[in-house]
Amino acid sequence: MIAARPARPDDLPGIQALLRQLGYETRPDDLAERLRHLAATGTDPILVATDGSRCVGVLALHIARMLQLDRPAARITTLVVASDSRGRSVGRHLVEAATALAARAGCGRLELTTGLARTGAHAFYRALGFTQTALHFSRRLDDRPMP
Repeated sequence: MIAARPARPDDLPGIQALLRQLGYETRPDDLAERLRHLAATGTDPILVATDGSRCVGVLALHIARMLQLDRPAARITTLVVASDSRGRSVGRHLVEAATALAARAGCGRLELTTGLARTGAHAFYRALGFTQTALHFSRRLDDRPMP
């Protein structure tokens, strides 16, 4: 049975493996420090989806006040489901949990950015009621390649 809950320190290996599936290689110490930092902000909850004791999905959320909006906005900054667990409502559970967190925080919207090539993800987000409202641009501030 799939369950969504706040991430714990012992979820680190599972989260690292999930991020690797998106092409993000992270050292365990670096990832642990990021998780500690995000947990301390109070505006950056990390959720995991588990199937028994196995971590099968992760979602990172950022809640922010924005100058142009009358209510805070919540942004899904990371969402990945283990490749062998896709199609089992793991992502849906995570997004529903994030939606509830955002609503409790007084947010007026839930948004996300996804890569142009991730067409399966686009269909998934549309099925959950998301609409495309913007074109996202980014620029590196160092010489490392974009993942």
